[in-house]
Amino acid sequence: MPPAVLAWALLWALAPLPTLLQPQPQPQQRRRVQEKEATFDRTYSDWVDGDLLNIYAFNHTVLRNRTEGVRVSVNVLSDHKDLPVLFVVRQKEAVVSFQVPLILRGLYQRKYAYQEVSRTLCQPQSKAEVETQHFYVDVSTLSLNASYQLRVTRVENFVLRTNEAFSFNATASQPQYFKYEFPEGVDSVIVKVTSAMAFPCSVISIQDILCPVYDLDNNVAFIGMYQTMTKKAAITVQKKDFPSNSFYVVVVVKTEDEACGGALPYYPLSKHTSPDEPVDQHNRQKMLEVMVSPAITSEAYVSSMLFCLGIFLSFYVLTLLIACWESCRQQKRKGLLAAMDSPSLDTASLLGHPRSIPDSFLGHVPYDTYGYGSFENGSSGSTEAASGSLGSAEVSYGYVGQEQFKRRIPSAPMRQLCIAMGERSLENVAGRPRLDSLSSVEEDDYDTLADIDYDKNVIRTKQYLCVADLARKDKRVLRKKYQIYFWNIATIAVFYALPVIQLVITYQTVVNVTGNQDICYYNFLCAHPLGNLSAFNNILSNLGYVLLGLLFLLIILQREINYNRALMRNDTHALECGIPKHFGLFYAMGTALMMEGLLSACYHVCPNYTNFQFDTSFMYMIAGLCMLKLYQKRHPDINASAYSAYACLAVVIFFSVVGVVFGKGNMAFWIVFSVIHIVATLLLSTQLYYMGRWKLDSGILRRILHVLYTDCVRQCSGPMYVDRMVLLVMGNIINWSLAAYGLIVHPNDFASYLLAIGICNLLLYFAFYIIMKLRSGERIKLIPLLCIIGTSVVWGFALFFFFQGLSTWQKTPAESREHNRDCILLDFFDDHDIWHFLSSIAMFGSFLVLLTLDDDLDCVQRDKIYVF
Repeated sequence: MPPAVLAWALLWALAPLPTLLQPQPQPQQRRRVQEKEATFDRTYSDWVDGDLLNIYAFNHTVLRNRTEGVRVSVNVLSDHKDLPVLFVVRQKEAVVSFQVPLILRGLYQRKYAYQEVSRTLCQPQSKAEVETQHFYVDVSTLSLNASYQLRVTRVENFVLRTNEAFSFNATASQPQYFKYEFPEGVDSVIVKVTSAMAFPCSVISIQDILCPVYDLDNNVAFIGMYQTMTKKAAITVQKKDFPSNSFYVVVVVKTEDEACGGALPYYPLSKHTSPDEPVDQHNRQKMLEVMVSPAITSEAYVSSMLFCLGIFLSFYVLTLLIACWESCRQQKRKGLLAAMDSPSLDTASLLGHPRSIPDSFLGHVPYDTYGYGSFENGSSGSTEAASGSLGSAEVSYGYVGQEQFKRRIPSAPMRQLCIAMGERSLENVAGRPRLDSLSSVEEDDYDTLADIDYDKNVIRTKQYLCVADLARKDKRVLRKKYQIYFWNIATIAVFYALPVIQLVITYQTVVNVTGNQDICYYNFLCAHPLGNLSAFNNILSNLGYVLLGLLFLLIILQREINYNRALMRNDTHALECGIPKHFGLFYAMGTALMMEGLLSACYHVCPNYTNFQFDTSFMYMIAGLCMLKLYQKRHPDINASAYSAYACLAVVIFFSVVGVVFGKGNMAFWIVFSVIHIVATLLLSTQLYYMGRWKLDSGILRRILHVLYTDCVRQCSGPMYVDRMVLLVMGNIINWSLAAYGLIVHPNDFASYLLAIGICNLLLYFAFYIIMKLRSGERIKLIPLLCIIGTSVVWGFALFFFFQGLSTWQKTPAESREHNRDCILLDFFDDHDIWHFLSSIAMFGSFLVLLTLDDDLDCVQRDKIYVF
């Protein structure tokens, strides 16, 4: 045999050898499947291992007109956490699977294990009148031997009934859900869930009738609307959002309480415990009660809107009636004046109509100016005293560094003569030079002259000042100066409102899309949706700010028109008498009131921690503008400019935001804020006391020491301006007390605390103004007196409703809902809505008080009106 053939034969023989040497697969052992017919309400105690699969077959009859819930409860008795038992429920249109021990994760990826698990099965819709449905429970594991208990029951009261409360228990591993079907004629309902226990924290979810139902802590937020809960929860559900005209109410207990403001549980860590080792929470059980009630109908929406419009439009009607009454009154007076051939005199009414009869003719006691009197040479704009020098005594009073001036005090016979002749008449005013003749058209041209600065020091540092001393600048310049207040706030409003509206629309869209109702802090027990808005009633109630702000602007416009007509007629009363008329600040106040309504409505679209400043920014502005207007009445030449005023308000709003974000429990912030508060109070007090005639420079400390030495050490002399000193001392006491309160207590609501500081200072200054006005012999006319009384009463009721506190973003959403309350007006408006109603009316009344407070001075020469 040739060698080549021999080699090929040898290779052929050895070729099968590797195949023979490979190990052959062993025959696989088949898993045993044990299927059992099972029945409801029976506990099956069984075991399973890696080679066994237990299948329990159930069947039940389903009626189309009746829905029954089915609940599967299991308890694994073996402790094999690394080899859990798997339960799979196979039913029509759905498969539910879960392992036991059930592992749920909490904050920081903490693990919690549960040995007992109960799940309600999703109920598919049945089209037939009667249908028998089958479902199977498969039990398997990789453990060598795991014993368990299985029980399937029917859920009683699975379908909730309208206006009937139902109580039940739930745990983190045993969630509950129920079905609700809309009755005929009901378009929306409110689902209320309550509990006597604040903790454990739970979640309430509204889901459509779909399988599977998301009823565990780690998936309940996947679909539908949901909110966390401690003791109260409420969700308004609209029929249009659920095509099946029914929905599930799902209640899940969370593994941890941190989301509801509770403390995190103790998580044991030791050398022998792995961080991934799950913790047994034992029994986190919560007792709850659920009730579904019909919400309000569309007719309630219409009646509530008409009610809201009717309230505020009635103010327009009332204003029109007062205007008509005042017009008729003026016509009668004009007729009487024509018969007597008397000179016409202007008086102010709510709308600024002229008055034709002097007070002395109508039997009123004339204005007694002699408590403070006019000055013989007190104002360069006044060339002669209003009363003659016959029968008058002269009382000298001096100013530091200036020659003495004389103050005329008439004797008794002369006083009677003045009263008989009507001391406020302007027979000697026609030939007097115009007050603005000393000023140039541009304010800066006047103020840069050194001799005029010296004249300012002479005038403004007098012991007794009259309005003529502080109303010397050109009216056209001041008009432009104060009009800037209006144009600035209008510009601020546009640039502020546009991004605010865009932001809150985005917030509302996120709430509607995600279903997360923890984003917004509503009063859920009285939150009535309309369209895409979740709480339309809280938005509607802000309409009063807008309508009354607009009405105030119309009143100011009418007053300005009447005043301009008087100026065009060269009316001496408009030129030389009364508090100087500047309307720019009033326009700014009306605009601020309207913007408060708009931004408050925007805030209530989705009230929360991140947009609180929308609701408070213009409140600070209103308080600041009111103080500026009150100060401007007697100090028109030296009031703050619009730029500096709004800059200060911007600083206030900045501190408001910083305080809310960083102020809670931060001692460093409160120390800094208190120091700034006290220093600002001292600087403002100095500015007001010296009428702006002081300088903050490097020599300020030397001048302070010099004043202390001359007035306190060298000679003990009282303050030159006693009235101003009393006001400023009281203001400093109040502000220092508020600063100390904030530093000690650290109030949680910093925005309200800051607003309270502004309101306290405004009230203090207003009270001082009223007291000094009456002390000066001036009087308060009927309209401002009624406004003061009515406004005070309305403010009292408004604050009562404000402090009810229906929600608060300083706490968690679940804790905030504990403060929720039902509607109290027309089943549509809650306490906070009534606060909106009353506060808008009170602010409007406060503005009218500022507008009409000095109407009694409209026939009084300005060199007889005291400055305080």
